[in-house]
Amino acid sequence: MDWCAALSAPEHQSWVLKIPETARFLLAGGTAALLNWLVRFPLSYILPFAAAVTIANIIGMVFGFVAYRHFVFPGSRRLLAHQLRDFIVVNLFSMAVVVAVSVVFAGYVLPSMGLHWQAEAIAHAIGIGAGAVSNYFGHRQFSFARN
Repeated sequence: MDWCAALSAPEHQSWVLKIPETARFLLAGGTAALLNWLVRFPLSYILPFAAAVTIANIIGMVFGFVAYRHFVFPGSRRLLAHQLRDFIVVNLFSMAVVVAVSVVFAGYVLPSMGLHWQAEAIAHAIGIGAGAVSNYFGHRQFSFARN
């Protein structure tokens, strides 16, 4: 059995589904965001900052899709293809926010405040946070809607 099927088995989901949806979203999204943030560091050694943030965001999105689908919004009756399409659309909007906020904070806001130590790391974290709220509502209303 593959890991995705094993994690989505009813015996593994029962205790998770007792946690409120918003808390499950924060846990799954927080884990995806942490993965996104951590992966950016090695990518920055070989790519420009904006490209590293974009690739890291895609990696976080893949993890997020699996986590949200199985642990946050498992009751959706929508076709997988429709869930995936809408997930990508919601995340493309969010990715634009994450990249724009990250670049603006790293290049302008933090340096103008005299913050130069780990400016890219801090800016990327702020960017990830900026996209979280729209992600929750977008995924709840579109990607994994229960209708």
